[in-house]
Amino acid sequence: MVKSMKPGSVLVDLAVERGGNVEGAKANEVADVGGVKIVGYTNLAGRVAASASSLYARNLLSFIETLFDKATKSLAVKWDDELVKATALTRDGAVIHPNFQPKA
Repeated sequence: MVKSMKPGSVLVDLAVERGGNVEGAKANEVADVGGVKIVGYTNLAGRVAASASSLYARNLLSFIETLFDKATKSLAVKWDDELVKATALTRDGAVIHPNFQPKA
């Protein structure tokens, strides 16, 4: 698989400490196999910046805030909003998301 990839491609092997899923992956190294970089860090989560967690929390709060009316401090879902349409799975007991519709 690695040999068929274009130079400059990057693979991240999240299982490198258990033997890995990508040929050529090396624990705690970034290997270069034919111009393809294979990231093999054993504690990848520990290498992610702390700000990533804060950014995720801020994005989640911003999304949730759109579901509430600040004046009345009550739930006020705008069902025609693009983000609501993309994330809502059910409404009034019915599946509304197109990707989760029962097959006929």
